[in-house]
Order: sequence, then C-alpha cells, then structure tokens
Amino acid sequence: MIKVSKRPAGRGAEAIPAAGEALAQNTQPATGAKAATVAIIEDNPGLRRSLVRIVSRSPELKFIGDWPDGESALPAMGKLRPQIVLMDINLPGMSGIECTAALKRASPESQVIIVTVYEDTDSIFRALRVGACGYLLKRAYSAEILEAIAEVRQGGAPMTSEIARRLVEAFREPPPEPSPKSELSAREKEILNLVALGFANKEIGSKLNISYLTVRVHLRRIYERLHVRSRTEALLKYLQEQGSPLPGNPPKLPEGKTPLR
Repeated sequence: MIKVSKRPAGRGAEAIPAAGEALAQNTQPATGAKAATVAIIEDNPGLRRSLVRIVSRSPELKFIGDWPDGESALPAMGKLRPQIVLMDINLPGMSGIECTAALKRASPESQVIIVTVYEDTDSIFRALRVGACGYLLKRAYSAEILEAIAEVRQGGAPMTSEIARRLVEAFREPPPEPSPKSELSAREKEILNLVALGFANKEIGSKLNISYLTVRVHLRRIYERLHVRSRTEALLKYLQEQGSPLPGNPPKLPEGKTPLR
C-alpha cells in the first residue's frame, strides 16, 4: 500500500541508533514468522553503521551484508537474493537508480527501499519506475525505518503524499510509443483495483475470499503479462495503456488509505 506519513521528520542520522535500541528491546518476533533478509547499500559510513545496527537488533530481520557502492554490491546480489534492500539514491559511481535497475534484473524478488537525504521527487520517481517499492528519508527515526520495512513485507510501498501525487499524474501521461494493450483477466483487474486503492496482499485476499498466497500468484502473473517487476510498475503501465482508471466498481476506500488513481 502507499503509506503517506504525517509524522514529523527526525533530527538526523545521529538520532537513529538510540531510537533503534529502544525499539529493538520492545520488539517481539512474530509467531511462526521467518526473519526477512536485509542488505544495505549506503556510502556514508556512519549512516551505514546505524542502519546495520537497527536491522541487526530487530528479531524480525536478518542482516546479510552492507556495501558502500553499487559496483561492489551487485556481484553478491544474485547469490544472496536479499528480501529487502535499503538503497542510497546518491551512490558514488553507479547511482542508486542505476543500481536498483541492475539489482532487480539480478534478483527480481528483492524489494528495494530508496534512502535519500532530500525528497527529490524526480529522482525518487525514476527509482520507482525502475523497480523500487518505496523510499525513506535519511533523517527518519529508527521506528519509521522498521515500520517501512514491515510495510514492504506486507506488500506495501511506503512513501509520502507528494510521491503518491506524482504517481497519479503519471497515470494520466500517454505511453511514449503505441503498443498492444495487455490483456488481464477479470480477477487480475480486480486485484489491480485493490492494489491501486492501497490494500496489502492479505487484505486483498480477505476481500476476495482467497488466500494471500493466491493473491501473490495472481500478482506474479500480472507482472509477467505486463513485463514489469513491481506493483508500482504494474499500475503505471496498465493505466497508461488503458488511458483510463481500472474497470469495475472498486470497494470503498477505508480510512487512512491513499488511492493511486
């Protein structure tokens, strides 16, 4: 889901470790849940250490490696295949956007959360287009970082209202070149409607009376049909191709959800 944060920004990277310690002490592992593997690609040594500490102290996460740049990280990605990657957008040499695109080719199932100092909508939007699933500001509190990771694990996409607005605008843009429209089944269109309304996989499954694993299978087929790698890309491509909102009667948007169309 698109999570629009209204919480005040933190006071900088220095505040991250202390908040992380407090949260880690109060966090209990989910019953029967397997720890999600997390990799970190960040060139700032101090911030990288802080992120490593936050991830390592969460019982729901398993830290598997950190790198200062994309060139050194990418060779390991295809082998490690981390579930979550925290990616600095302004890496030296290969940018975080280029690294995200290459990483998604090497490990399509990895979910990339962009980490940035400024809310540069153009750069963040380009990162989302190549496969990132959300983003974090570097001044975010530790609790916000862990919450964003948890959101992604549930099929969500943490970002602010400004980026959500840019996505809405992109839906109205015509495709750069005419192309055959992708045909989705009625069920696949129904699931995309719920994704556009901000529902996570488990919520979609509950509404359609199917398991969340079945929802994941449908989403995988949608990605294959549309030749994309993420929920955001699927929505962008399909709505651009159709030139109109998804067909059907979407359910009423629950309080706190942000529509993507």
